[in-house]
Amino acid sequence: MTSTTGREADAAVVAAQIGRVPRQPWRVAARCSHGYPMAIVPPPILDGGDRFPTYAWLTCPSLAEKAAVLESAGAAARMAGRVAGDPALAERVRAADRALRAARAAEGRRAGDEDACSAIGIAGQRDPLRVKCLHARAALALVGIDDPIGTDIVEGWDPCPDAHCLRYLQGSPF
Repeated sequence: MTSTTGREADAAVVAAQIGRVPRQPWRVAARCSHGYPMAIVPPPILDGGDRFPTYAWLTCPSLAEKAAVLESAGAAARMAGRVAGDPALAERVRAADRALRAARAAEGRRAGDEDACSAIGIAGQRDPLRVKCLHARAALALVGIDDPIGTDIVEGWDPCPDAHCLRYLQGSPF
């Protein structure tokens, strides 16, 4: 990385990865093998008081692209069908939803807030068995929540062969 501090470098990389400065506050919760942020975690209430129901936010552009391609190809619907037809898989998805809610509540306590989004689970859904937003599910897997859908996405992912996020530190407008 460059001579900027770790936090400044992370902020520049994350802003470039997602195409904007992320709302505050947040922390890096997962890094790639090159040391760059892959997922960030904000508290459930952002500065300014806005609720933020997404526990982990996928920032890695390579993995975000994979999730987008999968979504465009109908993978969320196929995965929903698998969950509906497999009681054991459905229970694992419910367990992931419970783990997400517990992690988000703990993040809120760390920030001195309550979980203002406690009524909703993965990707802002009330029904834990509904499958959408593969980006959110991949981010959960990256930060250690055993979501079987996110794990499938991450395990089948071929990480970038180079440290391409380094370019985000070189002349980043963010």
